[in-house]
Order: sequence, then C-alpha cells, then structure tokens
Amino acid sequence: MKKKVLIIGGGPNRIGQGIEFDYCCVHASFALKDMGVETIMYNCNPETVSTDYDTSDILYFEPITLEHVRSVIERENPDGVIVHFGGQTPLKLAKPLTAIGAKIIGTTAKVIDLAEDRKKFSKFVIENDLLQPENGTAISKEEALDIAKEIGYPVLVRPSYVLGGRAMRIVYNEDELKIYMDEAVSVSNDSPVLVDKFLDRAIELDVDAICDGKEVYIGGVMQHIEEAGIHSGDSACSLPAISISDETIKKIEEQTKKIALGLGVKGLLNIQYAIHQNSDIYLIEVNPRASRTVPFVSKATGIPLAKVATKVMWEGNLRDALKFYDDYNIIYEDNGVLKPKLKSHVSVKEAVFPFNKLTGADLILSPEMKSTGEVMGISDNFGISFAKSQFACGNVLPTEGQVFLSLTNLDKPFAKEIAKSFIDLGFEVCATGGTYKVLEEANIESKKVLKISEGRPNVEDMLRNAEITLAINTSDNKSSKDDAKKIRNTVLKSNVPYFTTLAGAFATIEAIKVLKSGQDCLTPKALQDYLKD
Repeated sequence: MKKKVLIIGGGPNRIGQGIEFDYCCVHASFALKDMGVETIMYNCNPETVSTDYDTSDILYFEPITLEHVRSVIERENPDGVIVHFGGQTPLKLAKPLTAIGAKIIGTTAKVIDLAEDRKKFSKFVIENDLLQPENGTAISKEEALDIAKEIGYPVLVRPSYVLGGRAMRIVYNEDELKIYMDEAVSVSNDSPVLVDKFLDRAIELDVDAICDGKEVYIGGVMQHIEEAGIHSGDSACSLPAISISDETIKKIEEQTKKIALGLGVKGLLNIQYAIHQNSDIYLIEVNPRASRTVPFVSKATGIPLAKVATKVMWEGNLRDALKFYDDYNIIYEDNGVLKPKLKSHVSVKEAVFPFNKLTGADLILSPEMKSTGEVMGISDNFGISFAKSQFACGNVLPTEGQVFLSLTNLDKPFAKEIAKSFIDLGFEVCATGGTYKVLEEANIESKKVLKISEGRPNVEDMLRNAEITLAINTSDNKSSKDDAKKIRNTVLKSNVPYFTTLAGAFATIEAIKVLKSGQDCLTPKALQDYLKD
C-alpha cells in the first residue's frame, strides 16, 4: 500500500507568516511525489498554491487547531506528519500531536521544545560554549525592571510566543520600560516577557541549514544590510556576506554544525547570529523549522532547500538528498560541512512594505515586523544587486538631484560621511537643523531646511514640489509622534525613494556609484545562467 504524509500549512497570510512558508509546503509535496509518497495538504488559505487542486493528492481546507488536525489524522492515519514548513502555527502543534501518537517526521517535538523553551535553550548554549546576549524572563513589571537593571540598558523586550516580533521593542531606560510593561503587554506565568541585552550596532547574520543527524548542509550565510534591531523579516540581506571575513564565516559554519548536531535536528534549521564590535559572535535565535529566507536561498544557490529537507526527513540521508536535486553539480565539502559553490554573483533580498496602502502608517523599521513580501536582486556585484532589489520593491534610486538628510542624535556622527559621499556623486544635500549644524561644523556644503513645525517653506513643501529626489530620515520610537513621523508620511505620499537606517543609506551610496559608472549593469540575465557560469 502506498505510504502517505500529511503536510500542515501556515493558515491565512499575515505579517510574520505568509507566502514563503507556503512555498516550502508546496515543495515538500513535490518532493514527496518524487519519492512515490501520497501527499495530504492541510491548510486553510484560498490564496495559496498549496491549496490548489493539483498540488497534493488530498486537500483538507480546515482551521489549524489541534482538534481539527487530530480528526484528519484519525481519518487518514498518515505514515508521517510535517509541521516544520508552515511557520510557527503548525510548529506549536508538534508536542500535542506527538502526545496523541501522530508520527512527526524530521525534527522531533522534543527537539523543537528544547529550541523554543528559553530556559532549556540557555542551558544548551552554556553547555556548548556558545555566546548569547544576557537575558531573563519576567512574569511581572517589577521583575522585568530588575532584570533590565542587572543586564544594563538598552534592552530588547518582547512577549513570549508571538509571531513576527509583535509588540517587540528596544527600550533605553527605566521609564520607557515601565511604559512598555504598562501599555504594551499583559504579563503572567503563561505569557512571560523576554528581556534581552540589546547589541547596539551589531551586524546580524541569517543561516539556513539542513541536518540529517550526522552531517550538516549550510545553504547560505546571509548578511543583513540593516544592523541588529530591525526584524529579520524586514531587513534586506546579501548572499554571500559582503563585509564578513572568511575566518568569521568559518566560525559561523562550525557553530551551526555544533548546534544542528547537538540539538538533534533532522530537516531544516534557521539560526540568527549577531557579530558585536567586529569580534564576538552571539547567538540570537534558533528555529528548527523552515524560515522566511528559504525561497531566497534556494533561488540564489540553485538548491531547493525545502525539497532536500523533505527527502532528508523521509529517507534520512543528506548526501543522497542533495545529489538528487543538485542540477548544477555545485555541492562540495568544506570546513566539515556541505555547502554550495557560490558563483561570482551576489543576491540581495529586500522586503516589500504596505505603507502606501495604509493611511497614516509610519515607515520607520523596528524589531516588530511590518513587511508583507520580498523581492530579489541578482547581479555580479553587491551595488547593482542592491539597486535591482530597490527597483523591484518600488524604491527607485535616483542618480541626480537633492538628498534630504535628517538623522537622530545617535546617527549624527555619520552625517559627514553620508553627505560627502552623495556630494561626490553629484548630488546636492539639504538637512534639518541638527543635522545641518553637524555638516556646517564639518565644512560640508548643505542647505538648511525647516521642519514642518518650524514654519514655511519647509521640508514638506520641498517634497511636494519634487525638489527632493531621495530622503534619508532615521529616527526611533520616541520620535514617531512628532515631525519625524510627519516627514516620513509626506515622503510616502510624494513617492520619494527613502531609507530609514544608516546601513540602508550606505548601501544606496554603493548602488548609485555603480549606476553612475556607465557600465551596462541592468541588462537582464536568466537565473539559470548565473548558476551554471
């Protein structure tokens, strides 16, 4: 009799969980068909490919709750259940499904619990000589204040068991933390607040890997463009990393292998690291499941991670699974791990935001996820790949005109470098009072422009009159109710390309340099041609 596997999807698309996970479910179904296994798709979203009539052999269009899933398992009696490809929603069902006798294939419920439970995972980190930001778990406001005082501000605070970093904040002092605890969250033993030391100006990395319990395949080490503090789903990222040394990459690979084998992962694994002060490698998060970056890494490298992981989960051999899907003969062993030979091309993932469709939305990025999709730019160098990613998401970069600068106090030390770079590229620069003063003291030519509250003509007038071709406006949560938010809203309404982080500004400078170089850099090229070169 033919074997059959139940794949549980992610449910309705929403911020934090969407098409990327549906991609993984569909690829799991295709991989199982390649192995002659009957597929049962369980999902409840009419707008996804996983619920198309011809994706799987059987489709259940039901709510993703234990009661509903249990009834389907009792009816179908599948030989395996996959909970790892639909994001956090099905992952939470691993433990109760195991308790009722469901056959979870791949990473077990016990391993998932070890990675998800803060205290158990902290113990694992210590036992394996890994670094993690100082942290604590609070079940009251007073406890949160004590933990923050002990580990030192700024701290990253968030409720436990949330999707997409919802209600996550960086707080810089006790007063901000009190407001957060009073207004943003309800705290109890069932939903404690997680308090972590925030690694300011750290470089964040994402790693997608597959493990079969014996060997590890590292699909990609991605460097975030934005520094730590921006949700990984909202940050642009580059594959390969653009400014990380080979030595550090090797350390990341070694740690990834140690974590995957130490936890006992069988299937996909996503790990987020932060490099602080160009030396220490901190472990931010480990997810024993498919991540949002799986489609990006799969397309950038030519190895379909979700298909490979499904074959590993069902048959158990990583090398055989990779060989089956290695159309370009690019898998090799290095530094004790398997990985793809990255060609000369650079791929950049950029998030797509819904701000222009949400009246009054503030486009400042934060630890709370806001994006609703993503695009990819690919070329032979980082600058063009970043430019292509911006064109694809509607943030079209100019090559001339006037750049508007308004930087928060923490970012003002970088104003001179940013302004000079744009002037060298032929742009004029205008800036609000504080930023203008910094530039004036540095003998950088710029034009002072009034904030909206300071009179007219002001920056709002200039934006509406199309006098500004690019806006760089960094801020923080404390500023979001004053001029900074009004400026960003006007930028949005005026359809002016914008960046709200320093890292985004510097990446833009690199992109415009190449765009102005005169080389033919935007001619389309097939993805397959990049992979086989």
